[in-house]
Amino acid sequence: LSLHENTGKETNISQIHFFNPVNGVVTNHFDAASDHFGIDLVSGPNSRISAILNGTVIFAGWTLETGYVIYLQHESNLISAYKHNAELLKTAGDRVKAGEAIAIIGNTGELTTGPHLHFELWHNGNPVDPEKYIDF
Repeated sequence: LSLHENTGKETNISQIHFFNPVNGVVTNHFDAASDHFGIDLVSGPNSRISAILNGTVIFAGWTLETGYVIYLQHESNLISAYKHNAELLKTAGDRVKAGEAIAIIGNTGELTTGPHLHFELWHNGNPVDPEKYIDF
């Protein structure tokens, strides 16, 4: 899914400067073999979750397994996903800037083990390890 026109110019995502979604500690790493397509970050209560890049909210709502979630579409065929939030601060269609608050850390959904952010980064429809591109 891409909301932007194809300029014919491929961007190497290792050259992109990403904003940290939350100040915290990684407690569970990316492991595609076990279907854990992101990382888990533990932070303080009521910590703000920030957009990693400028983008558009393509989904903001509730899922049974991951609670309150928000997905952002970015340039270069990137999608970021933020799961288990206590509260969502944006709705579908909103444009956001890198570093802008989009949610509050939480413990929602059946697959949560305590207050944390489950963060995923997808490029060209495939999950990638966020720790390869963002310094947590």
